[in-house]
Amino acid sequence: MSDRPFHHGNLRSALLERAESVLRDRGLDALSLRELARDLGVSHGAPRSHFVDRQALLDALAERGFDRLAHAMREAAQTHADDVYDSLVAAAHAYVDFAVRDAALVDLMFARHLDEAAAGVQAAAGRFFATIRELVGTWMAALDGDDIERMSLLISATMQGIATFTAAGRVGPAQSDELIRDAVNGFLRSGHRRT
Repeated sequence: MSDRPFHHGNLRSALLERAESVLRDRGLDALSLRELARDLGVSHGAPRSHFVDRQALLDALAERGFDRLAHAMREAAQTHADDVYDSLVAAAHAYVDFAVRDAALVDLMFARHLDEAAAGVQAAAGRFFATIRELVGTWMAALDGDDIERMSLLISATMQGIATFTAAGRVGPAQSDELIRDAVNGFLRSGHRRT
């Protein structure tokens, strides 16, 4: 029998924090509830009071990732709320920075078809894409555009591509910044008006 304690204050939060760290440093294959329990100094059964299995932990990580990414984009966009171009560039930078820093988490977030994901993951992904639609909607209203859904997906895919190249070292930080700015300029031009 283990002499480790079962309780750890806010164990769920501590497990998610530690899981993100393991995911970032060692990858998805290194994540296990038993290892997380050992890292946090609790009994090996303690995590099961919050996550019935490893997949439940992965779902919670994906849900939290979508919410954190949406929050980072909104916060960045707000720093330039008076300028559509700068607002989009700031939000795009927030997306790319997050996706480079937490590439394994972003891979996990987008690893499954959303219609097959757990309900909480689907809801968090919905909030994330709603954030992008909101940002794009503000921009497109300024440009008299009308296809917000298509443009939201295009912007998300473009930022994910830039992040993937940056994380892989195919482009450096300066080139990443240029690509973001070029992409935003391209989106603005596609709206038939450039700021």
